[in-house]
Amino acid sequence: MTLIKSISGIRGTIGGTIGDSLTPIDIVKFTAAYARQLQQKFPGKEHCKVVVGRDARISGEMVDSIVSGTLLACGVDVVNAGLASTPTTEMAVLFEKADGGIILTASHNPKQWNALKLLNEKGEFLTDAEGKALQQVAEAEDFEFRDVDRIGTMVRKDFTQAHIDAVKNYPLVDLAAIRAAGFKVVLDSINSVGGICMPALFEQLGVECVTINGEPNGRFAHNPEPLPANLVGLSEAVVREKADLGVSVDPDVDRLAFICENGVPFGEEYTLVAVADYVLSVRQGPTVSNISSSRALRDVTEAQGCRYYSCKVGEVNASTMMQEVGAVIGGEGNGGVIVPDLHYGRDALIGVALFLSNLAHKKLSATQLRATYPDYFVSKNRIEMSDPAQIEAALEAVEQHFAGATINKLDGLRIDFEAERKWFVLRKSNTEPIIRIYAEAPTEAVAESLAQEVIRVIG
Repeated sequence: MTLIKSISGIRGTIGGTIGDSLTPIDIVKFTAAYARQLQQKFPGKEHCKVVVGRDARISGEMVDSIVSGTLLACGVDVVNAGLASTPTTEMAVLFEKADGGIILTASHNPKQWNALKLLNEKGEFLTDAEGKALQQVAEAEDFEFRDVDRIGTMVRKDFTQAHIDAVKNYPLVDLAAIRAAGFKVVLDSINSVGGICMPALFEQLGVECVTINGEPNGRFAHNPEPLPANLVGLSEAVVREKADLGVSVDPDVDRLAFICENGVPFGEEYTLVAVADYVLSVRQGPTVSNISSSRALRDVTEAQGCRYYSCKVGEVNASTMMQEVGAVIGGEGNGGVIVPDLHYGRDALIGVALFLSNLAHKKLSATQLRATYPDYFVSKNRIEMSDPAQIEAALEAVEQHFAGATINKLDGLRIDFEAERKWFVLRKSNTEPIIRIYAEAPTEAVAESLAQEVIRVIG
């Protein structure tokens, strides 16, 4: 598997040869390059400070040791957050007034993957330009390792409670209403850090929580991407436990999906829609999601008299657009909720607290709440393809086939059929050697038919 370097970070499989996987040598090179960039960005500091946090992957401790050791060797002081969700690590950068952060997680990828996600001093991901500059430093091996009297120091801190406190104190999280509702949830934390932070959050929100796949050992009980096909066990547990809601997070807890009380998926695309609906009911302003996200957010936003903006795929693109337009809520349709006045990162903890606030205020079941939103169905497909020439040829063939529709090349290829309220996106993944094909329409049959037509054109 080729090492993937993108706006989403540096990721690969553990075990293999240099260039074919994420090896210890790769980890040292990219960590040292990051340290070098920080020292150039903050030239007056003898020791920059970096927060390091990780999910519970089997390789996490090994990668953590290499990353932290390399930073120390480069003269960087390390605040090691240990097992911590991605949003917790992002907020820890702010809590510590650090110069940056490194999150060790491959997000929804299977257990053999790991990655370095790099943050700036705002706890936000590096820009595309910064990422490319870092790759050049890594490839040139332009590092500086300090002598023994100038190496960095390391302290260990747990930021989970500080993150939970920030969520509880967020103005739109209605603690009294949530506690009065007496919710019961079933949590699937996919054997990672969600098993640490989410039960603690629910307890402090006054929500009864039954956890499945809760031991944070990195041995994922099922495919870790929170899609309906992977959440059958959660659906069964929700019905069995007579719970009000099923809650699924991915291994680093930045994505969030729900199961209704009857065991039926709420719809990953509708996580952001439901949270935005609640936020917009009390705070007017623009919303943002990427071009692969459901049209439902646009519909809900415009129904509130507000403006919707689309952006390129990638969390940093969403957060950048949100800052540019002054969005009050945004994120990605993969269950990624970004609440800007908390922090500019996808965060399942604040997402679930706002979702429960919405349920509590409206006094609706999850099924009833879902019925208040416009119906769209998404067909998500993928084709293995990494060769740039092949990808370009596929995009051109599809564009020519659908030449009469509205064409958008903001990120890959998006084609809209406005009158029929359907669309599809064809784009290269930032995180895997595949082309993603997302199609959406008012019915499942139409969405699937559109996706299959695209696949046939690609051949």
